[in-house]
Amino acid sequence: MNNYIDFKNEKDYEKLKEVANVIKQGGIVIFPTETVYGIGTNGLDEVAIEKLYKIKERPLNKPISLLVSDFEMIKKVTKGISDIEYKIMKKFFPGPLTIILKKRDIVPDILTNGGDTVGIRMPDSEITRKLIEYVGLPIATTSANISGEKSGTNIEDIMKDFEGKVEYFINNGESKLGIGSTVVKVVENDTVILREGNIKKEEIGRTLICNKNEMKM
Repeated sequence: MNNYIDFKNEKDYEKLKEVANVIKQGGIVIFPTETVYGIGTNGLDEVAIEKLYKIKERPLNKPISLLVSDFEMIKKVTKGISDIEYKIMKKFFPGPLTIILKKRDIVPDILTNGGDTVGIRMPDSEITRKLIEYVGLPIATTSANISGEKSGTNIEDIMKDFEGKVEYFINNGESKLGIGSTVVKVVENDTVILREGNIKKEEIGRTLICNKNEMKM
């Protein structure tokens, strides 16, 4: 299979450059993260994002998050980051946490169901961050499964649902954590957990208490 890359036994990052080019051009790719496998595309391409929704059979009223490789990329797609939001990111990025931030106009409305916020995550996966780095843009990503079904944690099961529908599959074995990221939003200086994953609210709370004097990004 020429659209299958095996990183489980040998990590040749040069192979990611072709995958990155496909993503930049609006192609759909399935790749590993530390939480579950993701299915993603160019996060700034409205047509590609619409295609992603259709392939996953995801309702358009369910927003999709952006994966980023570094803090500079976060600044390009979000604005008005508060001290609390920055402290959370500094502690838990890269890692299994998605934070809801104010989006810039460059982020397509289809990604956010017309809302003014977008989920941002910096994955703790060298493969994924290197892929995003090669793309040079955030990747619109959701879990690699048909909407409503269990999130994919191994490539064999995922391929049964998406064979012939995506441009590339990247295999890195079983997902390390096996559950989706914690999703957090700061509302009036309080942290609200929208979905709990590996990172718990108490851990986030302790971080904020211990970092009162952190400088803002």
